[in-house]
Amino acid sequence: MLAYTTLGASNLDAAVEFYTALTESMGWKKLMGTDRIVFFGSSLAEAALAICTPYDEEAPSAGNGVMVAFHGGSPEGVDALYEKAISLGATCDGAPGQRIPDVFYGAYVRDAEGNKLCFCHFG
Repeated sequence: MLAYTTLGASNLDAAVEFYTALTESMGWKKLMGTDRIVFFGSSLAEAALAICTPYDEEAPSAGNGVMVAFHGGSPEGVDALYEKAISLGATCDGAPGQRIPDVFYGAYVRDAEGNKLCFCHFG
């Protein structure tokens, strides 16, 4: 089982503001944090998302081929998360739509650091 996924941020305050607003629409909240890392989720017993400043104090970078995907619950939920992210300053990396007929509906954005996020629904 996945414990958590971490994304780097050069401006932790701005990233925490973005992910607080984005994840609250999924029923998540800030679970815990320090001056360099903050965890979001429904509980620490379930998969969570961490936002941090890199330990080596070098600039964070978005990994090529790295993406964090969030369940939208339905195509309408995917659309809502996509619109929420865009309204919070994310950039489009693939508008909402059916990707695999009758199986996968998804939308893609990049946060201010360039991290790729997917909002998806299976079924």
